[in-house]
Amino acid sequence: MSAPARGRAAVRVTAADVRGAVWSLVSTAVGLGLAIWFVPGVEVTNPWSLVLAALAVGLGDVLLRPVLRRLAHRFGVVGALVSGVVAQLAVAWAALTYLPGFRSGSWVDVLAVLVLAAVLMALGRWVVGASDNEYVLGDLLRRARRQAGVPRRGPGAAGATERPAGLLVVLLDGVARPTLDYALQAGLAPTLARWLGSGSHHLTTWWARVPATTPASTIGLLHGSTEHVPAFRWWSRALGRLVVTNRPADAAAVEARTSDGSGLLAGGGVAVSTMFSGDAATSLLVMSRAREGLGPGQMFVHFFASPFVLVRAVVVALGELFKELYQGWQQAVRGVEPRVSRLGWYPVLRAVTNVVLRDLNTTLVAEQLVRGTPVVCVDLVDYDEIAHHAGPLRPESLRALEGLDRVVGLWEQVAAVAPRRYEVVVLSDHGQSLGSTFEQVEGRSFLDEVRRLMAPGPGARAGVRRGEEDARAEGRRRATSPDSESWGPANTALNALRPGTSGEEAAEPGRMMVGPDRTERRPGAEDAALPEVPEVAVVGSGNLGMVWFPREPRRLTGDEVRERWPGLLPGLVANPAVGVVVERGAGGEVRAHGCGGSRDLRSGEVVGEDPLAGYGSRAAADLLRVAALEDAGDLVLVSRVDEVGMVHAFEGLVGSHGGLGGAQNEAVLLHPAHLGLPDDELEDVDGTPMLVGAEAVHRRLVAWLVDLGVRSVAPAADGAGRRAGEP
Repeated sequence: MSAPARGRAAVRVTAADVRGAVWSLVSTAVGLGLAIWFVPGVEVTNPWSLVLAALAVGLGDVLLRPVLRRLAHRFGVVGALVSGVVAQLAVAWAALTYLPGFRSGSWVDVLAVLVLAAVLMALGRWVVGASDNEYVLGDLLRRARRQAGVPRRGPGAAGATERPAGLLVVLLDGVARPTLDYALQAGLAPTLARWLGSGSHHLTTWWARVPATTPASTIGLLHGSTEHVPAFRWWSRALGRLVVTNRPADAAAVEARTSDGSGLLAGGGVAVSTMFSGDAATSLLVMSRAREGLGPGQMFVHFFASPFVLVRAVVVALGELFKELYQGWQQAVRGVEPRVSRLGWYPVLRAVTNVVLRDLNTTLVAEQLVRGTPVVCVDLVDYDEIAHHAGPLRPESLRALEGLDRVVGLWEQVAAVAPRRYEVVVLSDHGQSLGSTFEQVEGRSFLDEVRRLMAPGPGARAGVRRGEEDARAEGRRRATSPDSESWGPANTALNALRPGTSGEEAAEPGRMMVGPDRTERRPGAEDAALPEVPEVAVVGSGNLGMVWFPREPRRLTGDEVRERWPGLLPGLVANPAVGVVVERGAGGEVRAHGCGGSRDLRSGEVVGEDPLAGYGSRAAADLLRVAALEDAGDLVLVSRVDEVGMVHAFEGLVGSHGGLGGAQNEAVLLHPAHLGLPDDELEDVDGTPMLVGAEAVHRRLVAWLVDLGVRSVAPAADGAGRRAGEP
């Protein structure tokens, strides 16, 4: 198949173009008129002047866009941002100053008109029931239809088969299969429901193995291996510090150890807002590539330069901030349990991720579809972000999922007129489980509890204080701090926007960090001033906990831990918030302990009560595998899980993922019906056949690329390698 000829089609004007242009003209004129009425420094004496101003704004956008693209190409994303804002302000100022029928004051008055017009236009679209996100793509959709030479049509319209195939992979971060089922039944995901109802797509579950975290699943999905990621953050004996995947330099190092150059997006693909690149030719807002910049600056011109788009995003983000404050206050007033504090920086982060980044991602992906990129992968974190703080099935979390469904619907519209026939795969990297935190159950943090058990008796409190000092000195947050994962997109942007460097400075880990992981060890002379390596490192990744003893050159066995700190293992096993503690033996055996018994994870031998009885059929294999990873903790813990699947996060999150229990391991895979799942790739998990592990999903995605003709070689089916270490 080949793309249709583009010559004559590029100038064709359709009825949809006319309707879109008229609607844009009218809405802009009305928005400007109402805004001018509110701003005392600007006046209009002739209503028809508003139409002229609206035309001028649109014409200015068309004329300046090529110039702005050249500036962005030269000066990057910062150039796109600055030039786009200046261009919008200059065009509006010129229109309100020199067109007949206007009297304007200072540029501040013009800026006020722009802001108010954006607010009023967004409000107007909401009143008439139009998709507010569609405004972000309005002119891009019209351009795509003109280039395609066809009128507006649905995904199944004739002529689509003339185009070569492409693949759009949409990651809905943190969405569990039961959560998506609930959203479909509640009418919150009409786009996905329509696909399923028409039979064009099938919905299935895949098992996110321990650690069920974003870095582990994402690198597995994009690069086909998770062997270097034992948790969200972990102690590296080789580096003598914590590795935190939210640090751009650490993410880059993990990718460098994992990638073989043939990731999911190799061969001309594009990654958007993912943690790792998948070996994409172009990376936009990608954590592991943040030190190289956000991506080509010209890719961002549409978002930054389109009239009212950036202004609208900023204004709506402020509304999202106040909405979060209200919703958090309502949870407290109504006595919703379990819950955690939703104050601090989280409302700001929610505003950025759920409005600005969502709109930016919407634009960036649509631009790639219009360009005909063979494979595009985007990670949408909106739902995961809110569910961590509000709860996986709380109303505000599900509303975020509703918004993501609208975004997918917009991309469907763009794909219908793109130069490629895009197949869309929607999947998640893991789910989430609800539950009170470890600290809420125990009354102290995970770190404090470990230090207390290591120093029993009168010295216990001193041990706790010493542990806190060690943690602060090493730049590690307390395990109860909730927002570490949330700061990832912000750190990506900050590192990319910072003026570029090269050489040794560019290799410096975590050049710029905000949030709870901001303090870190740096190479060079500063190391001499740092305190000695701490006695213990304690980390929580959801309800998966890990404990290291960094002063030891190797991982300690369970017997060695008992000999040095007799109260630690028994105390952790007896803790009401802890369900399983995994230790390694001197002979290589791996044993899981619970309050009523233990189990050898290799042989399956059980002494007393099976500690894994309530964790499902995959528990033993998953825990054996994670305990065997190079940087796994000396002790690996999973919280207790109750009969309804509620867990206890070792950090301050009411919705969590990382270990076992609840829906956190039940990830989503929604795929085109004609792209099948071979039975021999599925494993039985508690009676349901499914793909197991992100590596298996990666192989299936690449196989689909081969089936579509987008890629020439499928990855080797390395099932034995994937199951290394499993019983």
